[in-house]
Amino acid sequence: MTSKALIPSQMLTSASLGSLDAYIGEVNRIPVLTLEEEQSLARRFRDDEELEAAKGMVMAHLRFVVHVAKGYSGYGLPLADLIQEGNIGLMKAVKRFDPDVGVRLVSFAVHWIRAEMHEFILRNWRIVKVATTKAQRKLFFNLRKNKKRLGWLNAAEVNRVADDLGVKPEVVLEMEKRLSGQDTAFDLPPNADDDEAWVAPAAYLENASLSPELTAERDDMKAHQQALLYRSISSLDDRSRDIISSRWLSESKSTLQDLANRYGVSAERIRQLEASALKKMRTGFAI
Repeated sequence: MTSKALIPSQMLTSASLGSLDAYIGEVNRIPVLTLEEEQSLARRFRDDEELEAAKGMVMAHLRFVVHVAKGYSGYGLPLADLIQEGNIGLMKAVKRFDPDVGVRLVSFAVHWIRAEMHEFILRNWRIVKVATTKAQRKLFFNLRKNKKRLGWLNAAEVNRVADDLGVKPEVVLEMEKRLSGQDTAFDLPPNADDDEAWVAPAAYLENASLSPELTAERDDMKAHQQALLYRSISSLDDRSRDIISSRWLSESKSTLQDLANRYGVSAERIRQLEASALKKMRTGFAI
């Protein structure tokens, strides 16, 4: 559907500027389609791509989106946002609806509506995602209604929930811990007491790599080591310096045989010269 079919979104935006109750009142006054009317509109949209027919199906089901959205009010997210996401799912369902399958649009659309709301809730319920795998997503929306009382689940309840949802008990425990946690601000608010500063993550999640003292110390050590290396190499004779540079400091390192061919000696002799040069350099580093 093109932008001309996005009437529900425009309605919700306008209603949100005034009153969500006004929007709900408007959509509840839209007549419900009969089976014959729904079939006719669906075929006109499928066969002729008539956007007015698609609009008619969407508008007639906006009240159902509101009904589904109210079922997710316990997650602390704005009802208007949930309705908006559900409307997107409804439009996707209308686009894919086949009137010849033999089911009503409401039965087909409910899965698309809930899918969009689920994605919105998972993206916005917490700053840190609490459900990423398929098993975790299933638990997120089912764990609460499977709990019979407040507080942590006992071992028997964990096993029962795991059996009911087809997941491992440890997955149930992990999701319960995630659901019971709360988002915490990195810094305390400006009006917080200084005695409470230790509870803010900023007080104990220190990034040592950003410490000016350690940065200066590392830079000074690096400069000192580079100076020692330069002095040690400078103390070598030309041949030893070339062997060390070719074997250790060059991007395309030479083999013992390469250097043996260059100087007309054996590879063993090059190895001996290399060992002697390295020993001399280590002595220089130790000073």
